[in-house]
Amino acid sequence: MDIRIIDKPKRGEWKSLCQRCVDDNTVIEQRVRAIISEVKDGGDTALKQITQRIDGYAPQSIRVDEATIAAASAQVSDKVKKALELAKANIEAFHKAQMPRPVMTENMPGVKCWQKPVPISTIGLYIPGGSAPLFSTVLMLALPAKIAGCKRVVMCTPGQRGGKISPEVLYAAHLCGVDEIFMAGGAQAIAAMAYGTESIPKVDKIFGPGNRYVTVAKQILGAEEVAIDMPAGPSEVMVLTDDTANADYAAADLLSQAEHGPDSQAILACLSLDFANKAKEALLEQTQLLPRKDIVEKSLKNSCIVVLESIEELTDFANLYAPEHLIINTAQPWDIADNITAAGSVFIGSYSCESAGDYASGTNHTLPTSGWATAYSGVNLDSFMRKITYQELSCEGLESISEAIVAMAEAEGLDAHANAVKIRMGKLGK
Repeated sequence: MDIRIIDKPKRGEWKSLCQRCVDDNTVIEQRVRAIISEVKDGGDTALKQITQRIDGYAPQSIRVDEATIAAASAQVSDKVKKALELAKANIEAFHKAQMPRPVMTENMPGVKCWQKPVPISTIGLYIPGGSAPLFSTVLMLALPAKIAGCKRVVMCTPGQRGGKISPEVLYAAHLCGVDEIFMAGGAQAIAAMAYGTESIPKVDKIFGPGNRYVTVAKQILGAEEVAIDMPAGPSEVMVLTDDTANADYAAADLLSQAEHGPDSQAILACLSLDFANKAKEALLEQTQLLPRKDIVEKSLKNSCIVVLESIEELTDFANLYAPEHLIINTAQPWDIADNITAAGSVFIGSYSCESAGDYASGTNHTLPTSGWATAYSGVNLDSFMRKITYQELSCEGLESISEAIVAMAEAEGLDAHANAVKIRMGKLGK
């Protein structure tokens, strides 16, 4: 295993150090567009045929029935059930606190404006089911959807080998009140939720992570057919430390993200070459003990350790990178945290490991990657809502702003807009 150490790079070099692992998706996009077209035209039959072709099995029934869910739930250990209950309670508490309130103003006498939050009606969740079925993501997406008041929450997740869904995924969905569960994965599942099939309803917005095929399908359909949660890319973490930090903690935090996939990225920014070398040694030792060692080693080739000169530089470097996860493990972490302007989720201090946010602290782990934290928030209660504005003008209210409306409309050359006011004022003899 090897990970680069870059000692005191000049600011002009920082941008290149912040580059993500970017793959050419040209071939994948062609395949995904073909899959999307096949599902759009063929519905459930196409879904089964594609699953047989790609995964080697075809589900007899796409919809997962109650008996299957109950049988799967019985297979989940009490230890995992207890952990999910704790995580559920914390996630619910944090997201319930985010409930938006209606806003009303009377800007002038007789001119009233409102903003009302309204839940999105039908939500589609995609839960990966590969080598690491992410049942924690079910909690992160289904719980806020239910808290927001979404009427219908449906979930697609692929079967594992042999065509069976992870029992933990099914139990988590049941625990969170998911309304309908379907055995469908990959780009074909995203297409099914975007267009609807005989079994799977058309949804208003799709949430959830996935492989490159899922990501490309969301990007294509998000531009053409359905809303999506956010742009997505490979997982990433940035860890900021000074020499007071524990190198073993820093290494563990880097590896917790590196094990997601070979295209994940983990960056350590520290203040001395001595700490950089200690962290590299700890990375080597801890990697040897991991079952997903091969994935980690590939991920670390995309990663690096950067030695910078000051707390100010650590802060600026983090804001330039705009990480999905940002861990600040320094003697005075809030000196940095207070000045962070671009990050998906920030973890403060020695004991706020990224795993806490991934599972059970209460914050959401569905976060912007690839630098999108400069413009996007992580999933939160607002993600499952839209806000409608209302206005009510009395006769006096319209009269008080009529001259301004007419002047602006005529200046833009939109006479019909002006006439909508003039006609009313004329009827009133104004």
